[in-house]
Amino acid sequence: MADSKYCRMCKSSDVVKFLDLGFSPPSDNFLRREQLELPEIHYPLTVYVCNKCGLCQLGFVVRQELLFNEDYPYESSITDTGRDHFHKMAAQICNRFNITSDSLVIDVGSNVGVLLSGFKSMGLHVLGIEPSSNIAKTAIKNGIDTISEFFSSKLAFKILEQYGKASIITGTNVFAHMDNLHDFVRAADILLTNEGVIILEAPYLGKMLDDLEYDTIYHEHLSYLSLKPMYEFFKELGMDVFDIEMHVIHGGTIRYFIGRKNRHPISENISKFLQIEEEGKIHSIERLKKFASDVENHRNQLNRLLMDLRKEGKKIIGISAPAKGNTLLNYCRIGPETLDYITEKSSLKIGKFTPGMHIPVYSEDILSKDKSDYALILAWNFAEEIIRNNQKYRNNGGKFIIPIPFPKII
Repeated sequence: MADSKYCRMCKSSDVVKFLDLGFSPPSDNFLRREQLELPEIHYPLTVYVCNKCGLCQLGFVVRQELLFNEDYPYESSITDTGRDHFHKMAAQICNRFNITSDSLVIDVGSNVGVLLSGFKSMGLHVLGIEPSSNIAKTAIKNGIDTISEFFSSKLAFKILEQYGKASIITGTNVFAHMDNLHDFVRAADILLTNEGVIILEAPYLGKMLDDLEYDTIYHEHLSYLSLKPMYEFFKELGMDVFDIEMHVIHGGTIRYFIGRKNRHPISENISKFLQIEEEGKIHSIERLKKFASDVENHRNQLNRLLMDLRKEGKKIIGISAPAKGNTLLNYCRIGPETLDYITEKSSLKIGKFTPGMHIPVYSEDILSKDKSDYALILAWNFAEEIIRNNQKYRNNGGKFIIPIPFPKII
């Protein structure tokens, strides 16, 4: 859709644009060298708020088949921080809900199966749903039973017939990627046991606003979630968001616990958090427009810093090439004239070029061989781990730049 006409949760037409990041290619569409001479499609990156329920969402939806395909380059197993988070999550869920070893856990958008490997290690039956065929193949090689399709109510009936009902359905950083949220709930309703629990994780809108995490905005992330719209959405569909937890991963993430109506006691966390959101006015157009203004100021600050360093003759490179980094690079117009290259761990990105700005991506091994003065950490949400892993670079005089929430040199 060229412009956001309706809220994907409450279907209201009272939606207002508050942020325009210009035109950008899909953030995970890394290019091979031979593709650099071909046309590259850029799509609008605009964000709207629903004045009725408070959902923030992209104004333009790129077809999911173009985003999640056989070249999808994100692997959730790349960082120690990510692996630890998901394995702890599996253990916490099993302990909290007394999940027995004969239970089925379904993970939607399961990637290479890191979360499910945690459940599997505790003796549970697991099933991953992962539409990107290359990533699904890796999960299967890792011993995780995986269906390479988009999650839908149609697929849910097939799963039910073959695998039975699920005690737990998880979705980490995937619910916000879906356009048809109503069908997600229909599919979950088909598959969930009566006492079953849906557990969703997504970056939190409030943290995005407070810490200026605008690089979280890209075409895969269709919705920018908060409790108020989530609570009302599931309530309308006969389910309760009965508890939430805040986690630090990805710059501030909320874990939502959802079950059938009146099956689980409602935690006092819900009313407390709804009040915090109301007092913080995170859904008000005034607050959101202030965020948009801060985003523009941030671009100016970051560009000024990088430009000054280049004028001093300093060599700057990038460390890590996450999807969020490409929002930052494209919005700020930071290209190979500023960053000589970007280093990466992922073999799916090494040897390619970033979408839009066409900065070459090299193996992180180059850091110890090719001296640079500054390294811009694009995966700033893993900055601590990245700096720890690159002490040799630091000892040799290299400095790090963390761009969010404001540019700072370490």
